[in-house]
Amino acid sequence: MDIAVAVECFRKKHGYIPSDLKAVLFDMDGVLFDSMKNHTYSWYRAITDLGIPCERDEFYQYEGATGKWTINHIFRRAYGREAADWELEQIYKEKSRYFNGLPETEPMPGARELLERVREAGLIPVLVTGSGQRSLLERLDKEYPEIFKPEYMVTAFDVERGKPHPEPYLKGLKKARVKPSEAVVVENAPLGVKAAVAAGIFTVAVNTGPVPDSQLKEAGADLIFPDMPVFAAEGFLQLLCFLKKLQERD
Repeated sequence: MDIAVAVECFRKKHGYIPSDLKAVLFDMDGVLFDSMKNHTYSWYRAITDLGIPCERDEFYQYEGATGKWTINHIFRRAYGREAADWELEQIYKEKSRYFNGLPETEPMPGARELLERVREAGLIPVLVTGSGQRSLLERLDKEYPEIFKPEYMVTAFDVERGKPHPEPYLKGLKKARVKPSEAVVVENAPLGVKAAVAAGIFTVAVNTGPVPDSQLKEAGADLIFPDMPVFAAEGFLQLLCFLKKLQERD
């Protein structure tokens, strides 16, 4: 979709445009790290170890949700109930064991370039992830030094309700002290897109996984790009320039 058309559609939906941009809110898995294949494998192993049938690729659909949400979703389907606290702890511990036993995930191609452009533009980078995977959270400063300050990070440990609820993104806005009209979100998963849209933020979906574009569009994404390098090299600057022109015009 053309950027001008996307912004106009956003205006009709929300009654405002993201003209005075101050912050960019980033998901982590599938946006900053090419980690989803490891997550899907780890969830698949941890759940099938319980004797619960599932498909590995279905966990792409739950990306962005907290571990608690994912486990309870599976338990409601399999047993008609939510998991007990001890079950949540045990299953997530097992999932983490599988995850940490896999080769280290690589930074997502294009992510460094995009973050540099965000910093050069004087915008605040904010992390908003449903992950509680400490091994990845601890790598953020190593792979992206001095980009994400602790006071601008929202993780699974900070929220009661994870994506697709808007709470994570609303907390991200609050931490950055910006309004929805002053921010843009970069996401890659339907649940994350739904959360950002529900928070009233202009949402860019970067399709780095096997989820069809149609699902991201149905979730409410305002713009969809095929990968991070394309958005970093072309899309972000075009969006930035267009929003600045709107601000000057208004």
